Amino acid sequence: MKHILLAATALLSAAAVSTPATARQITIDDVTMLSRVSTPAVSSDGRWLVWQQRETDLAANRGRFDLWRVDLTRKGAAPEKLVAEADVNETGPQIVGDTVYFQSDKGGDDAVWAIPLTGGAARKLTGFQGGFGGFKVAPTGDKILIWADRKPGAPTLAPAMEKKDANAGSARTYDQLFVRHWDTWANGDRSQLFVLPLGADGAPGDGVAITGRLIGDTPSKPFGGGEEVAWSADGRTIYFALREAGRIESTSTNLDIFSVPADASAAPVNLTDANDATDTFPTVSPDGRWLAWAAMARPGYEADKLTLMVRDLQSGQVRALTGGWDRSVGSIAWTPDSKRLLITAEDTQENPVWSVDATSGKVARLTQAGNVTAVVPTAKGFVYAMNSLVAPDDFYRAEGKRTVRLTSVNAARLKDIDWPTVTRFSFAGANNDTVWGYAVKPAGSSGKVPIAYMVHGGPQGSSNNSWSYRWNPAVFAGAGYGLVAVDFHGSTGYGQAFTDAIRNNWGGWPLEDLQKGLAAATTKFGWLDADNACALGASYGGYMMNWIAGQWPDRFKCLVQHDGVFDARAMAYETEELWFDEWEHGGKAYFEDPAAFERWNPVNHVAKWQTPMLVVTGEKDFRIPYTQGLASFTALQRRNIPSRLVVFPDENHWVLKAKNSRQWYGEVLGWLNRWTGKAAK
Repeated sequence: MKHILLAATALLSAAAVSTPATARQITIDDVTMLSRVSTPAVSSDGRWLVWQQRETDLAANRGRFDLWRVDLTRKGAAPEKLVAEADVNETGPQIVGDTVYFQSDKGGDDAVWAIPLTGGAARKLTGFQGGFGGFKVAPTGDKILIWADRKPGAPTLAPAMEKKDANAGSARTYDQLFVRHWDTWANGDRSQLFVLPLGADGAPGDGVAITGRLIGDTPSKPFGGGEEVAWSADGRTIYFALREAGRIESTSTNLDIFSVPADASAAPVNLTDANDATDTFPTVSPDGRWLAWAAMARPGYEADKLTLMVRDLQSGQVRALTGGWDRSVGSIAWTPDSKRLLITAEDTQENPVWSVDATSGKVARLTQAGNVTAVVPTAKGFVYAMNSLVAPDDFYRAEGKRTVRLTSVNAARLKDIDWPTVTRFSFAGANNDTVWGYAVKPAGSSGKVPIAYMVHGGPQGSSNNSWSYRWNPAVFAGAGYGLVAVDFHGSTGYGQAFTDAIRNNWGGWPLEDLQKGLAAATTKFGWLDADNACALGASYGGYMMNWIAGQWPDRFKCLVQHDGVFDARAMAYETEELWFDEWEHGGKAYFEDPAAFERWNPVNHVAKWQTPMLVVTGEKDFRIPYTQGLASFTALQRRNIPSRLVVFPDENHWVLKAKNSRQWYGEVLGWLNRWTGKAAK
């Protein structure tokens, strides 16, 4: 068995692993108050880095955002606020020329604003009504692309005047799916694209729609953003990803890349019509010659390998740059000389930056340990945001073999934290494949500690070397638990075959991996108390808690099941993105192949349940509806098994609000403490 220390590189270690004079353990109270950096932008001359930074308003139970900047030409320059009005959210910075464009809700309505890079007074550019999701300024600086929810076919951004029936009640009516998606009931609106001219007087008016007669959302919902829309280098064309709607929308993963003139003088053209699987992340090279994007190969599969593709915009020739590379592209950015692309892609519990040669497709790894969340190429290298299991996001600059840390936004808040030790290990899992995991040892612990065995969701995901504001291993270690996590079959970052192995196998190889993984960890790490363990997980991890309850009922002191599938039959008819559930069980609907769903259905094994379980769910969760949690709790109660139900009426599949997060950790750690005996110590 191999094992290595998961150092988050020297860049992350300075503020994360040194032991302060007055050390203490990290808690969820600390985590909820951390500053969060994102959406970096770098000026074309390489001088300025600008980003949005979120702070927690605990009293209002929400986050608020400001814009910050740092001068990259000054060694050790301190970050400073660029735009930071009280009670105003400034987000989404973009730099074109010497101007920073951003989104602001000043005055109560979202609008695009602008401020000089060097600072000064910000000015409002847009005045249309009805709100919007985001924007991108053309590289030429003369147009703004807006995406906003409007009624299909809306010619402009002007909100439609709807006729109201005086006799209408409160009912919503539908004739096809989706009726609800993620956490929102459908109201007929679609995210569409509109272009406004930008000049000396700003960007007045309501713009013009450019998506023509296409019916669908661009960017896609619920998670799509600016990575799914792109300007051409000359500002004349827009490229966007869209899944055409209709009766197949809830069963289709067929996003396509379209091109359309920015002046709407012609209808959109589908550039990837030949591929019925996902095409996304359109990205144009700075010289205007190439369009890059990421493509899957298998229709209906949301976790297929994303291959980096390029299209010669002059000849139309298409090439697969990473067709022979067994990793999945997570983001795309061109270098300024248009000769290489910088991408992110998971690899064995890390998410580094890679360079891909635009001609040969040769791939080279540029960063090592850590989870990279954003990459901005520069003339001499790139700026990136990175986190790890023991450090939230900060910004770094890489130039050749030299890397410099640019920010330490949470240094003051974390200066007294004594961080846990993270050690990676591997073992022979199901099918005798190598499976990786890690163990997190509480700082300063002596003797054996109880185990929190965390199972990740997805299921095509990873318990990787990354920071989390929801399921944070360091917080569990801070509470005195030895946290163990295993990347079972179905996890990402190990090649597509390993990811695919969970299909039609939800309760098979993954459970075998979890059983062997816990045995391997407790054998390897003598500080883990093998006889005092609880297991916990959300989404697929929550499903696994329900499955463990019937298949491994005598192993754990307690279970924590968050938003997990309890009854596969009900799930097949209640969830919204049907493509996911049907693919995972062989590609057919429940009524076409019920045996595939019932094979791994936890509800069929309730008679064997005996382990105390905490059940957590959100009323706005439409992915795995709260009825699944309620059913699980009912089964526990009817069998007289110690159990507790926690319902968040204002949360979806995730717990996002600061106060709710604190309550969640209080409930979860309280449950673990009760059954491991920590509460009595």
